[in-house]
Amino acid sequence: MRILLLGKNGQVGWELQRALAPLGELLALARDSAPLAADLGCHEALAATVRHVRPDIIVNAAAYTAVDRAEREPALARAVNAIAPAVLAREATMLDATLVHFSTDHVFDGSGSAPRDEDALPAPLNVYGGSKLEGEQAIRASGCRHLILRTSWIHSARGSNFAKTVLRLATERAQLEVVDDQIGAPTGADLLADVTAHALRSLRQQASLAGTYHVAASGETSRHGYARFLIERARAHGNPLKLTAAALRAVPDSACPAPARRPLNSRLDTGRLQASFGLHLPPWQDGVDRLLIELLGR
Repeated sequence: MRILLLGKNGQVGWELQRALAPLGELLALARDSAPLAADLGCHEALAATVRHVRPDIIVNAAAYTAVDRAEREPALARAVNAIAPAVLAREATMLDATLVHFSTDHVFDGSGSAPRDEDALPAPLNVYGGSKLEGEQAIRASGCRHLILRTSWIHSARGSNFAKTVLRLATERAQLEVVDDQIGAPTGADLLADVTAHALRSLRQQASLAGTYHVAASGETSRHGYARFLIERARAHGNPLKLTAAALRAVPDSACPAPARRPLNSRLDTGRLQASFGLHLPPWQDGVDRLLIELLGR
């Protein structure tokens, strides 16, 4: 079995190189890979790459993820997050290949306090969420065999993310304000990659499992609670920080205006995934502890 992985150097793509390797012959490409083109903004070259490789599985871990900048660059966000997945879906259909695509809690408006399941009505608040939703819709409309995995609050030791930003600021500042009314589940890129590999193995045996699923670590917390846990655990691991958990000030989302609105409720119902694939999703705290050990070397 031949697997084509796009976006190999991102948070999720890096972990997928490890998780997917036992499943078959893996070709992992970055945006600037040569001689094969893997830039999701260059659609004709992207299609040519897929036709050349002729994979059995296409895993798209590349995306435009700059949520605020997308408000200024809607055409680029759409080219990468919507049009490129449509191209990949078309090529997957012609090859009878499976397409794996990652999406986001930002396809929802974040209203209420109940976790969203896969059948909940999408209503994105920002350009980024809208572009990701359009990509999902294009994949489903193509009729290709697919797994669309929606997730939230990704973290890893690689790349930029909320956890690394908090830890960096905690070494520089004695006080910090963090939003306390955005609620979700911090999810490790390693967990998402492992779930993807498990799901693909099951899909090979039971094609009816194709579809859209929510993937997130279990439990929930606010951004403020997440930051507090990070600081407390980093200190417990012996990392000296200027910032203490007590000096972390909780503020509402309205006090931190940004170009793009964020969903306040990022809770995702993962029951369908767990029941369909027989998986257990560990508590978000476990993943953050593992991240801290990797980052701090303790």
